[in-house]
This record gives sequence, C-alpha cells and structure tokens, in this order.
Amino acid sequence: MSGSYDDSVGVEVSSDSFWEVGNYKRTVKRIDDGHRLCNDLMNCIHERARIEKVYAQQLTEWAKRWKQLVEKGPQYGTVERAWCAFMSEAEKVSELHLEVKGSLMNEDFEKIKNWQKEAFHKQMMGGFKETKEAEDGFRKAQKPWAKKLKEVEAAKKAYHAACKEEKLAISRETNSKADPALNPEQLKKLQDKVERSKQDVLKTKEKYEKSLKELDNATPQYMENMEQVFEQCQQFEEKRLRFFREVLLEVQKHLDLSNVASYKNIYHELEQNIKTADAVEDLRWFRANQGPGMSMNWPQFEDDEWSADLNRTLSRREKKKASDGVTLTGINQTGDQVSQPNKHSSVSSYEKNQSYPTDWSDEESNNPFSSTDANGDTNPFDEDTSPAMEVRVRALYDYEGQEQDELSFKAGDELTKMENEDEQGWCKGRLDNGQVGLYPANYVEPIQ
Repeated sequence: MSGSYDDSVGVEVSSDSFWEVGNYKRTVKRIDDGHRLCNDLMNCIHERARIEKVYAQQLTEWAKRWKQLVEKGPQYGTVERAWCAFMSEAEKVSELHLEVKGSLMNEDFEKIKNWQKEAFHKQMMGGFKETKEAEDGFRKAQKPWAKKLKEVEAAKKAYHAACKEEKLAISRETNSKADPALNPEQLKKLQDKVERSKQDVLKTKEKYEKSLKELDNATPQYMENMEQVFEQCQQFEEKRLRFFREVLLEVQKHLDLSNVASYKNIYHELEQNIKTADAVEDLRWFRANQGPGMSMNWPQFEDDEWSADLNRTLSRREKKKASDGVTLTGINQTGDQVSQPNKHSSVSSYEKNQSYPTDWSDEESNNPFSSTDANGDTNPFDEDTSPAMEVRVRALYDYEGQEQDELSFKAGDELTKMENEDEQGWCKGRLDNGQVGLYPANYVEPIQ
C-alpha cells in the first residue's frame, strides 16, 4: 500500500503498518463504517419484521380457507374437530408472529435508531464530528514525526546522489589516464571533481545520519501520541460493539418463541385436541345419523285408499323438501342404492367414488380444492376474481427479488402490471420474458 501524508507531500509509505504516514485513516474510516452498520442492522431487522408480518397474514388466510373447506366437507365428528384444531393453532401462532413484528420495529429498530442519533453527530459541512476529531488527533500526533521523516527521505536521496556522482567521477578519472590525447590540465580537473564528490559524500552522509538520529529520538513520543488517539477510537468502537451485542440478544429473545409460555400452550392444546379424536365414537355417530341407526317410516297396512293417497302425497313432499338441502348420502325406500349428491351443493366436489393423487402438490392439477373439480363445476370456496386491465409500467429503481415469487429488474426496464396494488404495497406483474411475480408498487411508474 502506498500513500502520502497531506502535510508532507513526497513521503512514501513503504508498508501496510499502522505507523506509516497516513495509515491511520483506516481507523478513522471505522467511525463512518459504524454509522453505516447501524443503518444495515436497522434494515436487516426491518426486513425480518416484514417477513413476520407476511407470514402471520398467510397463516390467517390459510386457516380461514381450510376451516371453511373442512367444515363443509365430508369429514365429521371428533376427527373433524381435531383437523380444525390445526386452523386454530395457525390463528394463534399468527397473533404471536404479529407480536414479534411489533417488538422488532417498536423496540429493537427504534433502539438502534436512537443510539445512532446520540453516538454520531453530523456537521454542517458534512461528515461526523467524531470522525473529524479522530482525524485531527492523528494529524497532530503524526505531523512532527512525518516532518522529520521527510527530512530523512531528502537526506537519503542527497546522499545516494552524491555516492552516484562520486562513482561516476572516479570512473571518468580512471578512463582518462589511459587516454594519451588528454592534456594534464583536463586530467587535473577530473581529479578535482573526484575530490569534491568525495567531500559531498561525506557531508551528505553526515546529514543523513543526523536526520535519522533525530527521527529515532522523536519516534517514542510519536508512538505515544498515536497510541493515545487510537485508544480513544477503540473506546468509541467498543461502545458500538457492545451495543450491537445487546441489541442482537434482544432480537434473539423476541424471535425465540420456544420460551414463550403461550406458544407452548398452543401445541399442548393442539396435541390434546388430536388425541380426543375417537374412531369408535365417530363410527357410532355415523351409524346413528347416516346408517342403520336412523329412524324409518316402514310401510304399514292402510285400510282407506283416500287416506293412503294423502299419506303418499305428504311423503313425496317431505322427500322433496329434504333433498333440497346438503345430502352426502341418502337411503331410498328399499335401502339398496345411495342417492346422488345435489349438484349445486356447497360440497359437490366430494363424491364417494372420487380419488385424489397420493402426492400432494400446490399445482391446480393436483389440488382437490382447485377452481375446477372433476365434474367441471367451479369450487364454491374460491373467491371471485375478475381480471384486471394490464398496464405497461417502467421501473424507477433496481430491485432484486427477495422471495421466489418476486420479480427482479433494473431501473428503466419495462414490464406489464397484471393486478393493482394490495394492502401491503405489492403489485403482480409480468416481465417481457414471461416471468410472473410480485414487485413493490412504488418502484415503477406508468408508461405514458
């Protein structure tokens, strides 16, 4: 590494040592880095809080949708209640993750922000007061030593130049003695030049050694002054490091739900709800309500034809009224056949002969609750969505997707907005390469 001291131009840095002229700047830069690291830690916590919020919202939406599907589906009895317990667990965990998000932003984020404001003081002309104080302290400590170092460098160059001149003069004198055409007067001049160069070597050497001695004498004071300023910087950095450790421990406590009593209770309650599922009880209930245990209007002898006709008319009316409701299974008068489910029932996709693939997939082709079932009927539990008008937009800034369902683009790129901004400030769009995903709404502008 090479550099120069501002007040001592020409002093070369020969190594990467802290003691070299100007190398204290790395210590000074650490103060500015400390301020930037506070911003980085705040951004890190802010992103985690956003993840906690999105996760909580997804849990709530998942619980709401599946609770409706299970309650309106063919599952019944204690196993149905055990299944629904998972949705209750999701709702309670969602609330805990919203609390985590609040703790991260309201406590940890604000704590760093306030500490940064108290530790770093901005100047009118830019930069921080702490940086300038460290810079001035190192300059003052290094200036006397750097001045003597400059003198040493100058004396060394003069000495080396004199030695070079001496060798050159001696070489010329030696060569002239072998030249018969050289007159005695010219030879005398060369000899005088050799003598003068020898004198210059002695003088420059003496000055070089003297400047080195003065530099050596000044070095202990130089080291003491530099150590003093460096220690002040160390103390400032120690405060930041200890504060970061304290904040990270607080973040850890907020994220660690395993130590939260209510979190443990959620899964204890879930376990108990699952263990209460009783196959024997469910089969007994089904037998009593949907099987042979049901009451039956067995045919009896009727001695009055008019009365029998009236009873048969009433019986058909009762059957028709019963068939208007949700009927998963039915028994005809002979008990030989199972009645077909009402086509417009809210659980039309559940049929006795329907089979689902063994491997679960989020793809619509494998999802039993997809928008279209095996009979071509739409899923009544899917929310009605109307296609939004597509709009071409242009990116204002670079954005790197943080999740698999997010798009990445550069400032100036064009893409198509497919859905309008949601409550969290995200839009759905499509890149020109066909990739579809989410992006921040405030990162783009409509193309006029």
